[in-house]
Amino acid sequence: MKGKLIGLLALAGTMAATSVSANETISVSGSTSVTEVMEVLAETYHSLHKNTFIEVQGTGSSAGIKAAKNGTSMFGMASRELKTSEKEDALKETVIARDGIAIVVNSGNTINDLTKEEIAAIYRGDITNWADVGGESKPIVVVTRDTASGTRGAFEDIMNLKRKVNGISVSSISQRAQVANGNGVVKTIVANNPFAIGFISLGSVDKSLKAVKVDGHAPSVAAVQAGTYNVARPFLILHKDNKMTDTGRAFLNWATSEEGQKIVSQQGYIAIN
Repeated sequence: MKGKLIGLLALAGTMAATSVSANETISVSGSTSVTEVMEVLAETYHSLHKNTFIEVQGTGSSAGIKAAKNGTSMFGMASRELKTSEKEDALKETVIARDGIAIVVNSGNTINDLTKEEIAAIYRGDITNWADVGGESKPIVVVTRDTASGTRGAFEDIMNLKRKVNGISVSSISQRAQVANGNGVVKTIVANNPFAIGFISLGSVDKSLKAVKVDGHAPSVAAVQAGTYNVARPFLILHKDNKMTDTGRAFLNWATSEEGQKIVSQQGYIAIN
C-alpha cells in the first residue's frame, strides 16, 4: 500500500511539473503605438492557446530595441525604421503592420489641410500663429512626443525635422513644444486645447479630435496602401534567434498569418498581406 501511495504521489508530482512546464510567458516591450495592436493580438492568441501568456509593455521604441538586443524581452517593438547604429546581424526585424501618422488638431479648428512644408515650419517654430496657414489669429500650441518615441522618430524623418550640430544629427523640433508621453496624452492635450496640433498613430484617431489632410490627401488605410498619403511607417517586431523559444516563434508566425493580419486590419492598421 505504501509503495502504491508513493507511486501515486510521484505521478501527481510529474503531472504538476508537466503542467507548469507547459505554461510559457512571452515578454514583449517597446513602442506605445505598436502596443495598442499588440495587446489585442496577445489577448486573442492567449484565448486560442491557454498555456501561453503574453506580457506587453509600452516603453517606447528605443527601449524596445534595447530590450530585444540585451534579451530582457523576447520581443522588442519599434514604430520606425531602425537607425544604422541600431542594426545588428543577430537582430531580426519582422514587419507586422504598417501605420499612417495622422496630424491632428482640435475638432473646433477650422484648418482641414496643411502641406508638409507648413507642418515642418510649425514644428520648427517658424510658423507660430494659425492665421499664417489660413486659420484663426491664435497662437499655435505644438505638441510632440518624447525623444524615445518611434512615432516622433518617424515623423522627424518624414518631415525633414533633423539638423546637424557638430556632425551629430539632432531634432529640429522647437524646444517650446509640449512633450507628451504616448498617443493617449497627445490626444488628450489636443482634444482639450482649441489651438493645439499634434501627431499620433492613424489607428488611434477617434472622434475626440480631427485629422487634417496633408498635401490634399486625407489619412486613411486605403490612402497609405495606395501611397497617396505618405506620412507612414512600419510596425516592427525585433528578436534574436538565441532568445527565441518555439512558443515565441509560433506566436510571431501567427501574428503575421492571415488570421493575425485580420486583427491588424480590424484595429485600423494596414496589414502586410
